[in-house]
Amino acid sequence: MKSFENKVAAITGAGSGIGRALAFGLARQGCQLALCDVNAEGLAETAAQARKLGVQVSETLVNVADREAVHAWADQVVAEFGRVNAIFNNAGVAQGGTVEGNDYADYEWIMNINFWGVVNGTKAFLPHIKVSGSGHIVNVSSVFGLFAQPGMSAYNASKFAVRGFTESLRQELDMANCGVSASCVHPGGIKTNIAKTARMNASLSSVTGQDADKAREQFNDQLLRTTPEKAAQVIINGALANKRRILIGPDAYALDGMQRLWPAFYQRVVTASMRLAARLSPKSSSKKAQTATE
Repeated sequence: MKSFENKVAAITGAGSGIGRALAFGLARQGCQLALCDVNAEGLAETAAQARKLGVQVSETLVNVADREAVHAWADQVVAEFGRVNAIFNNAGVAQGGTVEGNDYADYEWIMNINFWGVVNGTKAFLPHIKVSGSGHIVNVSSVFGLFAQPGMSAYNASKFAVRGFTESLRQELDMANCGVSASCVHPGGIKTNIAKTARMNASLSSVTGQDADKAREQFNDQLLRTTPEKAAQVIINGALANKRRILIGPDAYALDGMQRLWPAFYQRVVTASMRLAARLSPKSSSKKAQTATE
Protein backbone atom coordinates (compact mmCIF):
# COMPACT_ATOMS: atom_id res chain seq x y z
CA MET A 1 0.00 0.00 0.00
CA LYS A 2 1.32 3.40 -0.98
CA SER A 3 -1.47 5.40 0.64
CA PHE A 4 -4.15 5.08 3.32
CA GLU A 5 -6.50 7.46 1.54
CA ASN A 6 -9.93 5.86 0.99
CA LYS A 7 -8.72 2.67 2.70
CA VAL A 8 -10.25 0.94 5.73
CA ALA A 9 -8.08 0.21 8.77
CA ALA A 10 -8.96 -1.71 11.93
CA ILE A 11 -7.16 -0.81 15.16
CA THR A 12 -7.14 -2.73 18.44
CA GLY A 13 -6.48 -0.91 21.70
CA ALA A 14 -7.79 2.29 20.15
CA GLY A 15 -9.09 3.77 23.40
CA SER A 16 -5.81 5.43 24.37
CA GLY A 17 -2.10 5.75 23.72
CA ILE A 18 -0.64 4.61 20.42
CA GLY A 19 -3.98 3.18 19.28
CA ARG A 20 -5.73 6.51 19.67
CA ALA A 21 -2.87 8.36 17.96
CA LEU A 22 -2.95 5.88 15.09
CA ALA A 23 -6.68 6.54 14.65
CA PHE A 24 -6.12 10.28 14.39
CA GLY A 25 -3.08 9.94 12.14
CA LEU A 26 -4.86 7.62 9.73
CA ALA A 27 -8.02 9.75 9.75
CA ARG A 28 -5.98 12.78 8.68
CA GLN A 29 -4.90 10.75 5.66
CA GLY A 30 -8.51 10.03 4.72
CA CYS A 31 -8.62 6.47 6.06
CA GLN A 32 -11.90 5.00 7.30
CA LEU A 33 -11.60 3.47 10.77
CA ALA A 34 -12.89 0.39 12.61
CA LEU A 35 -11.86 0.81 16.24
CA CYS A 36 -11.97 -1.58 19.17
CA ASP A 37 -10.97 -1.62 22.84
CA VAL A 38 -12.14 -3.01 26.18
CA ASN A 39 -12.41 0.51 27.61
CA ALA A 40 -15.81 1.82 26.48
CA GLU A 41 -15.22 5.39 27.62
CA GLY A 42 -11.81 5.74 26.01
CA LEU A 43 -13.01 4.08 22.81
CA ALA A 44 -16.00 6.42 22.53
CA GLU A 45 -13.77 9.45 22.99
CA THR A 46 -11.34 8.31 20.30
CA ALA A 47 -14.18 7.59 17.88
CA ALA A 48 -15.85 10.96 18.50
CA GLN A 49 -12.64 12.88 17.88
CA ALA A 50 -11.80 10.84 14.77
CA ARG A 51 -15.23 11.52 13.25
CA LYS A 52 -14.51 15.24 13.50
CA LEU A 53 -11.71 14.64 10.99
CA GLY A 54 -14.31 13.73 8.37
CA VAL A 55 -14.01 9.95 8.08
CA GLN A 56 -16.38 7.05 8.71
CA VAL A 57 -15.72 5.44 12.08
CA SER A 58 -17.11 2.38 13.83
CA GLU A 59 -16.46 1.45 17.47
CA THR A 60 -16.81 -1.99 19.01
CA LEU A 61 -16.03 -3.33 22.48
CA VAL A 62 -13.71 -6.29 21.90
CA ASN A 63 -11.39 -8.26 24.14
CA VAL A 64 -8.62 -9.35 21.78
CA ALA A 65 -8.04 -12.46 23.90
CA ASP A 66 -11.54 -13.63 22.91
CA ARG A 67 -10.99 -15.36 19.57
CA GLU A 68 -14.65 -15.64 18.63
CA ALA A 69 -15.21 -11.97 19.42
CA VAL A 70 -12.28 -10.90 17.24
CA HIS A 71 -13.48 -12.99 14.29
CA ALA A 72 -17.00 -11.63 14.71
CA TRP A 73 -15.61 -8.10 14.75
CA ALA A 74 -13.64 -8.70 11.54
CA ASP A 75 -16.77 -9.96 9.78
CA GLN A 76 -18.71 -6.97 11.13
CA VAL A 77 -16.10 -4.52 9.78
CA VAL A 78 -16.32 -5.98 6.27
CA ALA A 79 -20.12 -6.00 6.41
CA GLU A 80 -20.20 -2.34 7.44
CA PHE A 81 -17.40 -0.89 5.27
CA GLY A 82 -17.46 -3.36 2.38
CA ARG A 83 -13.76 -4.17 2.77
CA VAL A 84 -10.77 -3.87 5.09
CA ASN A 85 -7.22 -3.05 4.01
CA ALA A 86 -5.23 -3.04 7.24
CA ILE A 87 -5.20 -4.31 10.80
CA PHE A 88 -3.11 -2.66 13.50
CA ASN A 89 -2.78 -5.23 16.28
CA ASN A 90 -1.83 -2.69 18.93
CA ALA A 91 -3.64 -3.77 22.14
CA GLY A 92 -1.27 -4.83 24.89
CA VAL A 93 -0.59 -5.03 28.62
CA ALA A 94 2.50 -5.25 30.84
CA GLN A 95 3.50 -7.34 33.84
CA GLY A 96 6.52 -7.27 36.13
CA GLY A 97 7.84 -10.00 38.41
CA THR A 98 10.54 -12.64 38.60
CA VAL A 99 10.14 -16.10 37.10
CA GLU A 100 10.05 -17.57 40.60
CA GLY A 101 7.66 -14.91 41.89
CA ASN A 102 5.18 -15.00 39.00
CA ASP A 103 2.23 -17.35 38.99
CA TYR A 104 1.31 -19.40 35.93
CA ALA A 105 -1.76 -17.18 35.71
CA ASP A 106 0.48 -14.13 35.14
CA TYR A 107 2.00 -15.74 32.05
CA GLU A 108 -1.37 -16.93 30.77
CA TRP A 109 -2.94 -13.48 31.22
CA ILE A 110 -0.27 -11.57 29.33
CA MET A 111 0.17 -14.15 26.57
CA ASN A 112 -3.59 -14.24 25.95
CA ILE A 113 -3.60 -10.50 25.27
CA ASN A 114 -0.17 -9.63 23.90
CA PHE A 115 0.46 -12.74 21.81
CA TRP A 116 -2.85 -14.48 21.19
CA GLY A 117 -4.50 -11.11 20.64
CA VAL A 118 -2.09 -10.53 17.75
CA VAL A 119 -2.64 -14.03 16.39
CA ASN A 120 -6.42 -13.65 16.66
CA GLY A 121 -6.39 -10.27 14.93
CA THR A 122 -4.08 -11.45 12.16
CA LYS A 123 -5.99 -14.64 11.37
CA ALA A 124 -9.39 -12.95 11.59
CA PHE A 125 -8.50 -10.11 9.23
CA LEU A 126 -5.93 -11.63 6.85
CA PRO A 127 -8.44 -13.39 4.55
CA HIS A 128 -10.50 -10.20 4.26
CA ILE A 129 -7.41 -8.07 3.60
CA LYS A 130 -6.28 -10.46 0.86
CA VAL A 131 -9.68 -10.12 -0.81
CA SER A 132 -9.22 -6.34 -0.88
CA GLY A 133 -6.18 -6.88 -3.12
CA SER A 134 -3.92 -4.48 -1.25
CA GLY A 135 -3.22 -4.26 2.43
CA HIS A 136 -0.96 -4.42 5.45
CA ILE A 137 -0.79 -6.13 8.84
CA VAL A 138 0.96 -4.17 11.58
CA ASN A 139 1.77 -6.07 14.77
CA VAL A 140 3.08 -4.14 17.76
CA SER A 141 5.85 -5.92 19.66
CA SER A 142 8.27 -3.89 21.81
CA VAL A 143 11.93 -3.09 22.20
CA PHE A 144 11.61 -5.90 24.75
CA GLY A 145 10.84 -8.19 21.85
CA LEU A 146 14.48 -7.63 20.84
CA PHE A 147 16.19 -7.15 24.19
CA ALA A 148 15.43 -8.98 27.44
CA GLN A 149 15.81 -7.84 31.01
CA PRO A 150 15.29 -9.32 34.48
CA GLY A 151 11.88 -8.97 36.08
CA MET A 152 10.13 -8.88 32.69
CA SER A 153 10.07 -12.54 31.66
CA ALA A 154 6.32 -12.60 30.96
CA TYR A 155 6.37 -9.37 28.94
CA ASN A 156 9.57 -10.37 27.13
CA ALA A 157 8.11 -13.77 26.24
CA SER A 158 4.94 -12.24 24.81
CA LYS A 159 6.76 -9.63 22.75
CA PHE A 160 9.46 -11.99 21.47
CA ALA A 161 6.60 -14.26 20.38
CA VAL A 162 4.95 -11.40 18.45
CA ARG A 163 8.24 -10.74 16.71
CA GLY A 164 8.75 -14.37 15.65
CA PHE A 165 5.14 -14.73 14.53
CA THR A 166 5.23 -11.53 12.45
CA GLU A 167 8.61 -12.18 10.83
CA SER A 168 7.41 -15.63 9.74
CA LEU A 169 4.14 -14.12 8.47
CA ARG A 170 6.02 -11.48 6.47
CA GLN A 171 8.09 -14.12 4.72
CA GLU A 172 4.99 -16.14 3.86
CA LEU A 173 3.28 -13.06 2.42
CA ASP A 174 6.39 -12.22 0.39
CA MET A 175 6.35 -15.71 -1.09
CA ALA A 176 2.62 -15.53 -1.82
CA ASN A 177 2.95 -12.18 -3.63
CA CYS A 178 -0.70 -11.52 -2.79
CA GLY A 179 -0.61 -7.73 -2.37
CA VAL A 180 -0.55 -7.97 1.43
CA SER A 181 2.47 -7.35 3.63
CA ALA A 182 3.34 -7.19 7.33
CA SER A 183 5.49 -5.13 9.69
CA CYS A 184 6.61 -5.70 13.26
CA VAL A 185 6.79 -2.61 15.48
CA HIS A 186 9.30 -2.27 18.32
CA PRO A 187 8.57 0.86 20.38
CA GLY A 188 10.88 2.05 23.13
CA GLY A 189 9.47 4.07 26.00
CA ILE A 190 6.19 5.66 24.86
CA LYS A 191 4.15 8.01 27.07
CA THR A 192 1.06 5.80 27.40
CA ASN A 193 -0.88 4.24 30.27
CA ILE A 194 0.67 0.78 29.88
CA ALA A 195 3.07 1.23 32.80
CA LYS A 196 0.34 2.70 35.02
CA THR A 197 -1.92 -0.27 34.41
CA ALA A 198 0.83 -2.90 34.50
CA ARG A 199 0.51 -5.77 36.94
CA MET A 200 3.56 -5.95 39.18
CA ASN A 201 4.14 -8.29 42.11
CA ALA A 202 6.38 -8.01 45.15
CA SER A 203 9.08 -10.22 43.65
CA LEU A 204 10.08 -7.33 41.37
CA SER A 205 11.74 -5.60 44.32
CA SER A 206 14.48 -8.25 44.32
CA VAL A 207 15.48 -6.95 40.88
CA THR A 208 14.85 -3.20 41.19
CA GLY A 209 15.43 -2.69 44.90
CA GLN A 210 12.08 -0.86 45.02
CA ASP A 211 8.48 -1.76 45.67
CA ALA A 212 6.14 -2.08 42.69
CA ASP A 213 4.61 1.40 43.01
CA LYS A 214 8.01 3.11 43.18
CA ALA A 215 9.32 1.09 40.24
CA ARG A 216 6.24 2.05 38.23
CA GLU A 217 6.71 5.73 39.10
CA GLN A 218 10.37 5.71 38.12
CA PHE A 219 9.60 3.90 34.87
CA ASN A 220 6.99 6.54 33.97
CA ASP A 221 9.25 9.48 34.87
CA GLN A 222 12.54 8.33 33.39
CA LEU A 223 11.90 5.90 30.54
CA LEU A 224 8.70 7.01 28.79
CA ARG A 225 9.91 9.80 26.52
CA THR A 226 8.39 9.41 23.03
CA THR A 227 4.86 10.73 22.51
CA PRO A 228 2.11 8.46 21.14
CA GLU A 229 1.64 10.91 18.27
CA LYS A 230 5.27 10.56 17.22
CA ALA A 231 5.06 6.79 17.56
CA ALA A 232 1.92 6.64 15.41
CA GLN A 233 3.50 8.70 12.65
CA VAL A 234 6.57 6.46 12.59
CA ILE A 235 4.32 3.38 12.38
CA ILE A 236 2.20 4.80 9.56
CA ASN A 237 5.26 5.88 7.58
CA GLY A 238 6.90 2.51 8.20
CA ALA A 239 3.87 0.62 6.95
CA LEU A 240 3.69 2.76 3.80
CA ALA A 241 7.40 2.13 3.24
CA ASN A 242 6.74 -1.60 3.71
CA LYS A 243 9.38 -1.91 6.43
CA ARG A 244 9.82 -5.31 8.00
CA ARG A 245 10.89 -3.88 11.36
CA ILE A 246 9.80 -0.48 12.69
CA LEU A 247 11.85 0.90 15.60
CA ILE A 248 10.46 3.83 17.58
CA GLY A 249 12.54 6.15 19.74
CA PRO A 250 16.27 6.61 20.37
CA ASP A 251 16.13 4.07 23.20
CA ALA A 252 14.83 1.42 20.82
CA TYR A 253 17.69 2.06 18.41
CA ALA A 254 20.23 2.04 21.24
CA LEU A 255 19.04 -1.25 22.75
CA ASP A 256 18.67 -2.86 19.34
CA GLY A 257 22.24 -1.78 18.54
CA MET A 258 23.55 -3.17 21.82
CA GLN A 259 21.86 -6.50 21.21
CA ARG A 260 23.28 -6.69 17.69
CA LEU A 261 26.78 -5.79 18.87
CA TRP A 262 26.74 -8.06 21.94
CA PRO A 263 24.03 -10.69 21.31
CA ALA A 264 24.94 -12.61 24.49
CA PHE A 265 27.23 -10.27 26.43
CA TYR A 266 24.54 -7.57 26.66
CA GLN A 267 22.89 -9.66 29.36
CA ARG A 268 25.91 -9.15 31.62
CA VAL A 269 25.73 -5.41 31.02
CA VAL A 270 22.05 -5.34 31.95
CA THR A 271 22.61 -7.48 35.05
CA ALA A 272 25.45 -5.24 36.26
CA SER A 273 23.47 -2.05 35.68
CA MET A 274 20.37 -3.45 37.41
CA ARG A 275 22.43 -4.54 40.42
CA LEU A 276 23.95 -1.06 40.68
CA ALA A 277 20.54 0.62 40.38
CA ALA A 278 19.10 -1.66 43.05
CA ARG A 279 21.93 -0.85 45.46
CA LEU A 280 21.45 2.89 44.89
CA SER A 281 17.67 2.82 45.23
CA PRO A 282 16.15 4.64 48.26
CA LYS A 283 14.58 1.41 49.51
CA SER A 284 17.89 -0.42 49.50
CA SER A 285 19.60 2.50 51.25
CA SER A 286 16.94 2.64 53.97
CA LYS A 287 17.26 -1.12 54.53
CA LYS A 288 21.03 -0.80 54.99
CA ALA A 289 20.56 2.05 57.46
CA GLN A 290 17.97 0.07 59.39
CA THR A 291 20.27 -2.96 59.57
CA ALA A 292 23.14 -0.81 60.81
CA THR A 293 21.08 0.55 63.72
CA GLU A 294 19.71 -2.83 64.82
